[in-house]
Amino acid sequence: MARILAIDFGGKRTGIAVTDELQIIASGLTTVVTKELMFFLKKYTTDENVELFLIGEPKQMDNSASESEALIIPFIEKLKKAFPNIPIKRIDERFTSKMAFQTMIDSGLKKNQRKNKALVDEISATLILQSYLYSQ
Repeated sequence: MARILAIDFGGKRTGIAVTDELQIIASGLTTVVTKELMFFLKKYTTDENVELFLIGEPKQMDNSASESEALIIPFIEKLKKAFPNIPIKRIDERFTSKMAFQTMIDSGLKKNQRKNKALVDEISATLILQSYLYSQ
């Protein structure tokens, strides 16, 4: 089997999470500056076998698309061209940032550590991936 790579896309930073090769465990991988995301993904997919990109789909409470969707759509088009053999799935990411922050509190991180937005993005990507794995 191959890994599933989850992406919590953001305008400045993008959280990345990945499964093990058996697709049992979701783990935070890193947070990447969004401008460097395609370079990171090309290098990662050269080193690791990835069978699916899972991208968070931000939605409003009324189920309409979030404003950040306008940034994600062009990224997905670039991703499709760069990796035509790796399918892309979207998954609702509502509340993942709030859940990530709560996870940081629950794990005992100090207040100044919880201000680390890169860590919030990585945890959010992990929550997106865990949600997908639970649904399978």
